[in-house]
Amino acid sequence: MEWTVQELAERAGISGRTLRHYHQIGLLEPDRVGSNRYRYYGADAVSRLQRILLLRDTGMPLADIAAVLNARRTPEVEIAALAGHLNFLARERAALDRRINAVEHALSMRRQGREPRMDVMLEGFNDRYEEEVVERWGRDAFDASNQWWHGKSVQQQKEWKTRADALLARWRVIQQEGHELDSTKAQEHAAVHMEWFKEIPGTPIHAGDTAKSVDMIRGLADQYETNPDFHVAFGSPEAAGFAANALRLHVRGLKPSPAHDLRG
Repeated sequence: MEWTVQELAERAGISGRTLRHYHQIGLLEPDRVGSNRYRYYGADAVSRLQRILLLRDTGMPLADIAAVLNARRTPEVEIAALAGHLNFLARERAALDRRINAVEHALSMRRQGREPRMDVMLEGFNDRYEEEVVERWGRDAFDASNQWWHGKSVQQQKEWKTRADALLARWRVIQQEGHELDSTKAQEHAAVHMEWFKEIPGTPIHAGDTAKSVDMIRGLADQYETNPDFHVAFGSPEAAGFAANALRLHVRGLKPSPAHDLRG
């Protein structure tokens, strides 16, 4: 039994153009091409098309489908491909959820007659540093912190941001009052700063990994000193630099071992 392009396309619920495209990219070869240049498909081609359409319905790219079908046919090959695609879809869903939250927030602001702003409450407190966070701590760390953030209501986000602003503003007060880096006030506030990080899932401090926490604080201290965005957040470059050095001094007293639990 053989089917032409149009016959097979009609039975499969796809277009003839789709079948011709699959042929052009080597994904589905016809059994033969007649003298009339018609493509004819037999039972094996139909069986392969069924698997193509099944995998396509999962959203898997055609190149990945080809790799699965062209590999030695074992359940493990398809399982691995589907598991990898499931992880991809989960990340896409998380990104879509963040966009939905952003639109809902903007819509709420508009209905109140207010101007929506693309600030930390919409984009997430570390969205703009996604590449760096993933590189240093892994995708799971970034996703955990963003799920925590976007799971908050707008009011909860506002309250958290108010506390964060106060935390940074306090550094400027301590710096302007002339306190030394190792003073009681500076080091007590450094401890408060560390406690603040513990609230955020995905950070090494939240996980209680001291070695990685020290690395994280040192990396952030460098950002506080060099990134103009942080200079604005702290109120001045001097305040940002003071906070950076006070935090560096604070973490020197932490034993750099994962066994040391910062959570107490």
